Amino acid sequence: MPTLTTVEEVEPDLLQRWLAPRTDIVLEASPAEGEFTLVEGPFHHYHRTVHHEPVVDPGGPDDGKIRIRQTVRMSLAIPLAGWLFYWPVRRHLAKPAPPGVRPPWWHPPDRMDARTARVLARLALLSIIYGYLGVVISQTLTFAADSFDATDSAQGFLLAAVRIGGVIALWVSVTADRRGRRPLLALASVVGIVITAVGAVAPSLLWLGVSQTVARGLATALNIVVGVVAAEEVPAGSRAWAASVLTLSAGLGAGMVLWVLPVADLGPDGWRIVYLVPLIALPLAIRAIQDLPESQRFEKAVARTAEPTTSTMDQVKVFAADRRLILLSSTAFLFSIFASPASQFLNEYLRDEQGFSASRIAIYRLVTATPAGIGIMIGGRLADIRGRRSVGAVALFVGSMASLLIYWTSGIPLWAFSMLGTVVGAAAVPALGVYGEELFPTGRRASSKGVIALIAVMGSALGVIATGQISDRAGSLAVPITIFAIGPLVVTGMVRFLYPETARLELEHINPEDRTDPDEPTDQD
Repeated sequence: MPTLTTVEEVEPDLLQRWLAPRTDIVLEASPAEGEFTLVEGPFHHYHRTVHHEPVVDPGGPDDGKIRIRQTVRMSLAIPLAGWLFYWPVRRHLAKPAPPGVRPPWWHPPDRMDARTARVLARLALLSIIYGYLGVVISQTLTFAADSFDATDSAQGFLLAAVRIGGVIALWVSVTADRRGRRPLLALASVVGIVITAVGAVAPSLLWLGVSQTVARGLATALNIVVGVVAAEEVPAGSRAWAASVLTLSAGLGAGMVLWVLPVADLGPDGWRIVYLVPLIALPLAIRAIQDLPESQRFEKAVARTAEPTTSTMDQVKVFAADRRLILLSSTAFLFSIFASPASQFLNEYLRDEQGFSASRIAIYRLVTATPAGIGIMIGGRLADIRGRRSVGAVALFVGSMASLLIYWTSGIPLWAFSMLGTVVGAAAVPALGVYGEELFPTGRRASSKGVIALIAVMGSALGVIATGQISDRAGSLAVPITIFAIGPLVVTGMVRFLYPETARLELEHINPEDRTDPDEPTDQD
């Protein structure tokens, strides 16, 4: 078990800081002076001891001080990614943290227990897989289209057709509300990886589209159910932070496609190799699912289905949920009609209108997309502390406008606007993305998010088809992208004035259906 030993000489009035039980990233109990045990925290095992003695240094500068010797034995309950947190945790625990001290910036606003840490780590792995599967077709399509002699319009229709996979995602989501989260995570991840690999042997653009329609649908379902499990497992004040962690993980997976993308320069069929890479992650996905417990809230919801309910209250609750569903679905549609073509046709714009090679595209996307992690982490933390609406609205507006300006510039401004849109726009992802899990009860959480995803797919399909058609006639992608920029402008206003504030509220408080105590006040009261 890793051991941390700290020796310091302090003034006597600072001794109690070291002898006080910690209440920051770990909650301690003190059965005896200088002995501290784990009550709650992201550890398998944890034990801290503090020994102190006076410093004897007659006439010296340290005379009268207290020598502190602290020993911490700990084992983080974070599989796979524990090494990322080991040194920050060690550095934090090396100093005293008396009651009232806030957790460090890299830590969630709320303290995590061991179960939550384990679950979130496994969900992060599945998000990496989703990130790769979700962008592989868009990142490779321009090269596959060359191989099959396809036009911009053909690419637009294929990108739209692939989004029919949203129907598959909806089916998986509905089933997850009936059968449980865990078995559907297994289906979406394992089968999604295998079907994605089929794209490597596609004999035509049609067959590539068919295989990736299924794979993209399963990837979307994987992302939906992962987000649902995270919202159901993490503390109320850290849901947006958890969403930011999963978004970063998905971004890492998407970035891995760019790591491999230069193989497209090897020859006309080099792009096919990109579709085989996910097979490497298949054993990891199987292991993560095996170790992942079923959502506690889902298990409680299943137990409640046998209990009698009040029909009048049920009608009120369903009405509230449906109203929220309309709100979130409409904003998803309006945003996707702009965001999807702006993202999906970027490689085509860089290649055809800016003259970028595959390697240069990969460098551009990596350089400009990597800083997204800054915006995602800041956005997630601010959304939990300051609120969802203000953070989401500002980030959405600035990010969308910067993304639009990419298509009207070249040279240094092209890179600058891309980085601005990436960093600021990324902050909206955890701030607004978590609404899909928060605004619906456990029995409808995955299926409602599946409906929102399907509506977003319709917006994406309309956007990419129209963009391909308009760009073929206008000779530039900037014209259709500008037309559809009205979508995020409308969404910004809807978020600011129509969305409810859900930061730091328990899911049971937001959704009356999930209450176990009928007298408990809710967001609807």
